[in-house]
Amino acid sequence: MTWLRTPRVFLAPGLILILVAIGGRFTLDRAGYTDLAWVDLRVAGLLVALAVLLVDVARRPRVPAGGRREGWLVATLLFFLFQIASALWSPAASRVGPQTLDLVLMGALVVAFYVYAVGNPEAVVRTAFLLFYVAAIVFALAALFVNGPGDQGRYSAFGGGPNVFVRIEILGIISAVALALFHRRLLPLLATPLFGLAAVLSGSRAGLLAGAAVGAVALFKIRRRLHPGAIAGAFAFVAVAVAAIWALAPPAFTNLFQERFVEQTVQDRYLSDRTDIWAAAWRLAVEHPLAGAGLDGFYGYIGVNQFVEYPHNYVLGVAAEGGLIGIGLLTAAVLLWTATVRGGGLRPQLTGLAVAAAVFVGLSSLFSGDYYDSRLAWLFAAMAAAAASVPSVQPDHQEVPA
Repeated sequence: MTWLRTPRVFLAPGLILILVAIGGRFTLDRAGYTDLAWVDLRVAGLLVALAVLLVDVARRPRVPAGGRREGWLVATLLFFLFQIASALWSPAASRVGPQTLDLVLMGALVVAFYVYAVGNPEAVVRTAFLLFYVAAIVFALAALFVNGPGDQGRYSAFGGGPNVFVRIEILGIISAVALALFHRRLLPLLATPLFGLAAVLSGSRAGLLAGAAVGAVALFKIRRRLHPGAIAGAFAFVAVAVAAIWALAPPAFTNLFQERFVEQTVQDRYLSDRTDIWAAAWRLAVEHPLAGAGLDGFYGYIGVNQFVEYPHNYVLGVAAEGGLIGIGLLTAAVLLWTATVRGGGLRPQLTGLAVAAAVFVGLSSLFSGDYYDSRLAWLFAAMAAAAASVPSVQPDHQEVPA
């Protein structure tokens, strides 16, 4: 394995980038300053992060890029650029301005975090999981003790929706597992019951299903390395956690579980009108097969009349608004990224954990959210690619916060 000597990366760029990514769309009107509703804190945060990142990059020694596989990043940027360009043939009712800003910011986040991770993948990925672990705790406590249940009885925090909230909590569980593996201690796992409770209280069936699917695949891959004692301990921990949650959870927990997961899902088979929305998006894709209906074309043609914001399926949204060209570019980006991270590359453990996080958010995006809501999937994909392909780094000195 090749070792390169380089200064440790600054903490500040990663901290700000993750705050921008987690914070979502945050304009000052959400903080009560209605006259400053035009101020988008994502832009301000990203500019500060890029400034600190430039300082971080400038202090690194020049390192040959040999061995790095970055075709996925080129394909991803081409995909984002095509989506922005498709605004040229969007219908008049499309919200082209906000959607373009979302895509520009998402592309900048992906490039910035990849450049940041290249400096020291080990430190960046470990720090990212620590920050998401802390964020999941903060979000869960805020949802339980500050924000409380919404109109539908579903919990969320800091003005975000339940479907975004559940992603933070499931990422918290993945982060807890990652920290336990990094430090070989079980202490980080003690927060997982809190994350599980918050995830269930979100009422997001798709998010929970995506998390369960990723967890099942992960267990299947490591099945031969599991010891009977560890399995028994894990089952005991889960049993105690479930009992504690059931005993200590607020009354809204049992009510939400009964109504959302038992009555609506099992008995009534209610899917929040997802099938009708997906069918409408598919018809739009068929009607505009080559280049799609244009950026935000789903809203411009369908949603504006039916009060539906977006298709609630990332792939169907791309198909409807980008056609075969958009789907082709997205497929190329995913395939090139898969080839980059396949087998774990130079850091199998780090890569595997980042891939699990990216796949979880990607699966969740097949059931809810718009383009910008997929940003955490692209963020973890960038970290996974850096961990898999960047030569190992031997730091010259300790990390210096900026």
